[in-house]
Amino acid sequence: MGDLDLAAGSELNMNLIWASILIPVATAAVIAVANARAARGLAAVGSLASLGALAAFAWQFPAWSTGGVSPEPGGCAWIASINATLGIGFDSVSLLLALLEALLIPICVIGSWSAITDRQREYYGWFMLLHASILLAFAARDVLLFYVGYEFTLVPLLFIIAIWGGPERRQAAHKLFLYTFLGSLFFLGSILFVGWQHHASTGLWSWDMGTLSSFASTRLPANTQYWLFAALLAGFAVKVPLFPVHTWLPLAHNQAPTAGSVILAGTLLKLGTYGIFRLALPMAPEGGAALAVFAAVLCTVAVIYAALICWVQTDAKKLVAYSSVSHLGICMLGLFALNPIGAQGSVLYMINHGLSTGALFLLIGMAYERYHVKDMDQIGGLAKRMPVWAFFMVFFTMSSIGLPGLNGFVGEYLCLFGTYIATGDASTKYPGLLGPGFALVAGTGLILGAMYMLLLVGRYVFGPLREPKADSHGKHGHDGSHGHDAHGADHGDHDGHGDLTGREVGLLVPLALVCLFIGIYPKPILQAIGPVVERTLAPYPAAVERALMSKPQATEAVQAQAKEDDRG
Repeated sequence: MGDLDLAAGSELNMNLIWASILIPVATAAVIAVANARAARGLAAVGSLASLGALAAFAWQFPAWSTGGVSPEPGGCAWIASINATLGIGFDSVSLLLALLEALLIPICVIGSWSAITDRQREYYGWFMLLHASILLAFAARDVLLFYVGYEFTLVPLLFIIAIWGGPERRQAAHKLFLYTFLGSLFFLGSILFVGWQHHASTGLWSWDMGTLSSFASTRLPANTQYWLFAALLAGFAVKVPLFPVHTWLPLAHNQAPTAGSVILAGTLLKLGTYGIFRLALPMAPEGGAALAVFAAVLCTVAVIYAALICWVQTDAKKLVAYSSVSHLGICMLGLFALNPIGAQGSVLYMINHGLSTGALFLLIGMAYERYHVKDMDQIGGLAKRMPVWAFFMVFFTMSSIGLPGLNGFVGEYLCLFGTYIATGDASTKYPGLLGPGFALVAGTGLILGAMYMLLLVGRYVFGPLREPKADSHGKHGHDGSHGHDAHGADHGDHDGHGDLTGREVGLLVPLALVCLFIGIYPKPILQAIGPVVERTLAPYPAAVERALMSKPQATEAVQAQAKEDDRG
């Protein structure tokens, strides 16, 4: 009887996951043939239904504290000749990121109601397909299925930016496609290589993430793991994005419609960080240990470089876009500390960044709907006009810069502390290759980040009221007006330059409550992340020790010890 209950529970879990993915696909199909006026309502219902299915799965998820995967790996055949399957399942890390995605999508959809009045069926249809592909990537346990979800996100995002974006939308879409598509080729080549090596060694095809990770980490030689990790890092770094392959992101953010920027910052970038955590680190521990310092240098350069660029920005949206490059440098630095503290902080940072930065883009978009200007030389002191908007702007800015008591503080602290203790002390359970120097530089970047975000608040929110002399309404849109008056055209939803409507407040309150909860009581999330992090980093203490021994100073110490032993 117990086995039957277990099987029934596993089947229910599988059905709930597929429901969360397929409901948006079905919604997109219905939108394609529905009346244009019904598109936004259908998209809202579909996104909320998808959230409901995933929330029902999460409510009875059996592996929150074990680090396991539910349902168990496996699935029906997809490409039978090479044993590719439709294997899906979540562990606590992938489920938390999927829940973040499922929360943000209805906020994006409902937040677009007054911003998008042109080609609504296409817009909401593409958003539903984007949602389904992101969920598929987080749920996939087969690397080829993960690649399909990961890569397909590029298609709807490309159309969303190219059609409903700002004046430079075509350039932004082209740059987005070239960077991310070329990066994905490194990723695809890497997983095909590992799959082929597994077949050559065992005579069997397998694309299961756990199987290939175990095979690559134990059967591939160190030199091969080095190049495998380098290729995977190159592929995923574009999506993160890490310096110096970050240049597509600020333009994409600045030209994307508001909802596009929210979902881009919230979860699309996290596919890159998740890919490094899920595939690169466990598949090639020797390569991860060998390249950790190189990757950490790129992270710290990104933190300082992007922070300095933010100082000179007058465009509010572009400033927040560049801040993402700096913040995700901190996120990745914690991951390359190669210890559980830093990695826990990194995963939590992925979630926190999606919440706070997504909310900031949403708020900037709400102000843009009213004024059609983002340049702080032309607009500022909006607290006098919109005190409720100003409250949320200050709240999410404090969240973004890591004010204690809000969600940003916990992730930043763990990333920096994990980096600080990642020293070459082999007596610890998790020796590291970074140490206080990296933590100090990154901490300086955080100070710079707090300063430029506070300058943003000082100019954009407080001070003397500055409003555009002539409303640019209808001339060029940032959410796809093309002269169609798409921005803020629904004046019935908000009264000219007035404060936030009830609909807009309702979109921001859930994000604020989650930020507050994580800041005050992060223990449940950290406990859920912990076992998965421990499993992912299990090969690294030995790999890091070997990397430490390969350093010249370590070699000299070993030789000196050998000579002393010979004399003895």
